[in-house]
Amino acid sequence: MAPEIGIANLPDQRCVLCLLRFRSVCCWGGREEGERKEKQTRDASPLQQSALLTTVLIISRRKIVSKRGASFTLMVCGESGLGKTTFVNTLFSTSVKSYADNRRRHAKQTSQTVEIEITKAELEERDFRIRLTVVDTPGFGDYVNNKEAWTPIVEFLDDQHESFMVQEQQPHRAEKVDMRVHACLYFIRPTGHTLKPLDIEVMKRLSTRVNLIPVIAKADTISSEDLAEFKLRIRQVIEAQDIKVYTPPIEDDDPLMADKAREIIAAMPYAVIGSETDVQTADGRVVKGRQYLWGVAEVENEEHCDFVKLRDLLIRIDMLDLIYSTEEKHYEAYRLQQMETRKFGEARPRKLDNPKFKEEEEALKRQFTEQVKQEEKRFRQWEQRLIAERDRLNKDLEKIQDSIHMTQLKLDAHPNYSGGRSNAKR
Repeated sequence: MAPEIGIANLPDQRCVLCLLRFRSVCCWGGREEGERKEKQTRDASPLQQSALLTTVLIISRRKIVSKRGASFTLMVCGESGLGKTTFVNTLFSTSVKSYADNRRRHAKQTSQTVEIEITKAELEERDFRIRLTVVDTPGFGDYVNNKEAWTPIVEFLDDQHESFMVQEQQPHRAEKVDMRVHACLYFIRPTGHTLKPLDIEVMKRLSTRVNLIPVIAKADTISSEDLAEFKLRIRQVIEAQDIKVYTPPIEDDDPLMADKAREIIAAMPYAVIGSETDVQTADGRVVKGRQYLWGVAEVENEEHCDFVKLRDLLIRIDMLDLIYSTEEKHYEAYRLQQMETRKFGEARPRKLDNPKFKEEEEALKRQFTEQVKQEEKRFRQWEQRLIAERDRLNKDLEKIQDSIHMTQLKLDAHPNYSGGRSNAKR
């Protein structure tokens, strides 16, 4: 029986390379140790040698990825007060995003606009660096009239695809700036009924542009029975409205990962609890959660919410698939559509302008119209004064001419006046 060779017996990548190359001297031991490892490798079965090669590739790939790092853009969309900022900070276990001023939420709102707020952070764990970008949409769904409230969000998603496509067409593409959104968490208010018309309309438009992940916010404010019924109704609406939400791939060659993926898919939409506070449970454990009179709602307890499943989906298991699906599905669909309808170098037509700029434009138009009316009124008054002055001067001129004519007649009739005849003879 061939000796067993596993990852646990291999100190580092260099030793594995030495074994595969049948070196007499191991890079981490002496000649005798090298010869022993060489004999161990020669006696290994083809399956074990294949496992060794796979180990080398995995370690090499891990080092390359760790050195290069990754960029991940996450969008959170939903009404104010649903705990989006708290969830993001809980998800990454650090203060990635600062909290908004609650006093502004209840202040009088002068304009009905949806803003795009971008927060960037760089996180590192176990020598793996991730450049994180969080995109928030403050103002969405906070008004009585939310008509076209989704337009700034849709335009932002299209703008990022457009920006990346333009950069790909440049001669130098080494330092491309990629702000394409890899996942969009759409937060749903836990009403216990069903999706609102605004939710349905927005999710329809977002699902064709980004990996859409529906999330039920504040799952600790609704009972388990009502939450299960609420999830069922949401799934029925999503299926009836043909809303394409993100579904992680199921790898049949790995039964454990396949079962995990099925659990994640079955939990959609994901009910979450967000909390950055450490609380103590009845059995003495210190956990992230919320303290109530009846007990503690734990963030990482799968019996209380789906936070762990959503975290696995976003940053532990399917982050790479989210990035690849953005590149291969959503970006390629946008690129194909634009190349079929546009000429090379032609600017992208915008269906609707940002409502914020639209309101400013309308205000400027009204201001300009008022100024034009005032100037026209002032010009008419000035014109009337000129006409009146002209008429007065014409009348004065006529009077002067009549006076001159009468004076001339009197002079001609005077017997001693001969100036006109003498001048004529000369």
